[in-house]
Amino acid sequence: MTQILLIDDDTQLADLLSEYLARFDITLSSAGRPSEGLARLGTQEFDLVILDIMLPEMDGFEVCKKIRRASDIPIIMLTARGEVMDRIVGLEIGADDYLPKPFEPRELVARIQTILKRSQTGVRNNRLLHFGELVLDCHARQASVQGQPLELSSMEYQLLECLAREAGRTLHRDDILNRLKGIEADIYTRSVDIAVSRLRQKLKPLDLIKTVRGEGYVFIGRPE
Repeated sequence: MTQILLIDDDTQLADLLSEYLARFDITLSSAGRPSEGLARLGTQEFDLVILDIMLPEMDGFEVCKKIRRASDIPIIMLTARGEVMDRIVGLEIGADDYLPKPFEPRELVARIQTILKRSQTGVRNNRLLHFGELVLDCHARQASVQGQPLELSSMEYQLLECLAREAGRTLHRDDILNRLKGIEADIYTRSVDIAVSRLRQKLKPLDLIKTVRGEGYVFIGRPE
């Protein structure tokens, strides 16, 4: 059964989601305070985190940063404001998706299922992909540069593998979005640019992702 942690101080929402998600064989555990949620992530196994932005102690952005320092667990961020900047900041610091409040529980389930399917079944072909100093272990969903593991979020890894498997071919932003999310609703092309920029920083000193002006991106590494 899928185990999800909700970090949100809205106890009513937690109760409603717990009951609703149970219909889909999803067990929801909730933490009303960031300190409690972070402590539980350190001692229990979860498949995904649902994280509110407006929290006591610290905001969801800071919580997301702390989670990312220790784990690549998928994160869906919730925002009551629904502002574009909140979504951009969330993606920049490692969130995999966002959902503005109020939302339909069925949409949340769809997003959960899409992210978990992506993280669990993204490997279909070769286990190891070699591009000189960059190696992708598609089974473990990990990448390393010069033998050093990269700290990548679920979205960042999926983006890297997506580009690497199409090495030498320009992928349009819309193509990348469809492959990353599997759905088209509520997704904007700016998220691709943010993810690519973040990924480039983590790949340094390698320079393997080039921008094709007006088109998209191309991975220029040569497979071995």
